[in-house]
Amino acid sequence: MGVIEIEGMHFYAYHGHFEAEQIVGNEFIVDLQMETDYSKAALSDDLKDALNYQTVYSLVQKEMTTKSRLLENVAQRILDTLFAEFPNLENAKIKVSKMNPPMGGEIEKVSITLSKKKKSY
Repeated sequence: MGVIEIEGMHFYAYHGHFEAEQIVGNEFIVDLQMETDYSKAALSDDLKDALNYQTVYSLVQKEMTTKSRLLENVAQRILDTLFAEFPNLENAKIKVSKMNPPMGGEIEKVSITLSKKKKSY
């Protein structure tokens, strides 16, 4: 098994509980860690045998455009999409951070971290 990490993906999106957040938007940072069997790709040196992280980025980017009230919803949608797209994905962990959340004080960010494992039957 190997781990692929994509860190510091920046998006401007419209997630939040308050109506103003869904109109004005905010900056979000997404960090993603994925565990997969890399052995075939390591031997073949061929992208078709690898977990293509450019595709991963595109999927994350697409999910970030769908408005959600909660970061938990955003993170779970991204995880579900990744597991549907990549059958060789074993485990994934995602951290979604909202920068400068409107909480009545000076706060750098608020984050949610979720993880998901491949279902074994």
